[in-house]
Amino acid sequence: MSILEEILLHNKVFVEEKEYERYQTSKFPEKRLVILSCMDTRLVELLPQAMNLRNGDVKIVKNAGAIVSHPFGSIMRSILVAVYELNANEVCVVGHHECGMSSINSDVILKKIVERGVAEEKIDTLRYSGINLHKWFRGFNDVEESVRHSVEMVRNHPLLPLDIHVHGLVIDSSTGKLEVVVNGYGTKEKTPSL
Repeated sequence: MSILEEILLHNKVFVEEKEYERYQTSKFPEKRLVILSCMDTRLVELLPQAMNLRNGDVKIVKNAGAIVSHPFGSIMRSILVAVYELNANEVCVVGHHECGMSSINSDVILKKIVERGVAEEKIDTLRYSGINLHKWFRGFNDVEESVRHSVEMVRNHPLLPLDIHVHGLVIDSSTGKLEVVVNGYGTKEKTPSL
């Protein structure tokens, strides 16, 4: 049985037995918080439990490394939608120790891409078009610094109102222990970094 077939079989029972009822909530985050977190599998249930979050409490945006790499990319757009359309008034960037993005090597990824059948010509076309794949696949060396950088990208965004608090945390992916990197309650002024 394929993964999709397993999912659909489970879903049929889930709906028939009305298991969805315990998850019903509105689209507005009860705690008025949007979280940017890493997509790491260890955080799927650990992060909400470690932060005392239930279904409906927050909006969660996930990507590789909890990185805001571009001020006008999809991550920042999601955060702004959460603020303006879903009434979030705080943002929390949560990185984690032992993140795969701390050891990512763009040369290795590009080699794997070719090994999986993507033609070298396609990669060359992207390079000639000005796409720096090494930069695009780059991770980070220091999770705290990466969280600080993402907090600054969010906090200094020209479309983010000044009254939005932007925090930065790092979670231990084994124990769930949270460390504060940036306490957003103390910062109201934007710094010229964009």
